[in-house]
Amino acid sequence: MLKAMQHKPIYIFLFFCLNTALFAQQDEQYTQFMFNKLRYNPAYAGTQESPSITAIARKQWIGLDGAPQSQALTFDLPLLNNRVGVGGNIYRNTVAVTEKITFDGSYSYRVPLGTGIMGMGIQASLRFMSVDFSRLEGTQPISIDGAIPANYQSKFVPNFGLGFYYHTQQFYLGFSLPRFLKTNIDLADDDGIISREVQHYYLMSGMMFGDGDFKFLPQFLVKYTQSAPLDADVNLSFIFLDKITIGGTYRIGGARANPIGSSASGLFSMQVNDNILLGLSYDVTLTELRNYQDGSVELILRYHFGEGKSKIVPNREYINPRHF
Repeated sequence: MLKAMQHKPIYIFLFFCLNTALFAQQDEQYTQFMFNKLRYNPAYAGTQESPSITAIARKQWIGLDGAPQSQALTFDLPLLNNRVGVGGNIYRNTVAVTEKITFDGSYSYRVPLGTGIMGMGIQASLRFMSVDFSRLEGTQPISIDGAIPANYQSKFVPNFGLGFYYHTQQFYLGFSLPRFLKTNIDLADDDGIISREVQHYYLMSGMMFGDGDFKFLPQFLVKYTQSAPLDADVNLSFIFLDKITIGGTYRIGGARANPIGSSASGLFSMQVNDNILLGLSYDVTLTELRNYQDGSVELILRYHFGEGKSKIVPNREYINPRHF
């Protein structure tokens, strides 16, 4: 038996991740998806129309041993009079004794469409996956259980994806499939295939209402994976003086047996100056795990280099914060 069984939910989760076929959400969750769109959609590259870099740190299920932790660094910039956008993501996620590090490179081509701009993007990625079984602890020696490997295992997994992203000054809509291949992610050396990467489909949209010093922005991110419960983040944000954003997010999904959803979140962000955005969110867990932990926290820092000015749609300038 594994040690510290008061934390058995995370070990049960880990058991299924390591030993069964995976037909569920495999990608990590981010509450502040609205400031992290390149993570989900390669067509977003270059949308800000000035170079930008974003750093994110997330600690999920505080107080629960082995709970997920995520860090991400993204960068994108426009080229060729904003017709082309290029970008990259580096993100790391750990759950108990597992680690996943992913490198993404994105390219988008952007054309005027109606009153907005349509971006069409492709993405290449390389993912490093590892499990350090030597870090497991048990009430009895783990070595006596032949089903548990006793060493460190790792693997590199390539993939590619695509996406579309349309935006005006008041509206955005995006659809993407960041990882197209159902790649074998077994770490064992035998010839059998127990688990594969599954395809994650993302649909995001939002529309700005109001004018002047007060605006509100409803938006959502839908995450679909075959044979898994539908997940969706529904957010409503209020924007004051184009500098301060206060909002709330409700996450639909989680276990099929849980009708009240996965989490409820509050978020706050501030445009410190024309270049720097700071954001903070806190999630309250609504699933059975709420009895074992103290919620989740996420921090974000985004920096824009210079001022954005559209060269695709003449005479259109962007004023921070760049919402879309």
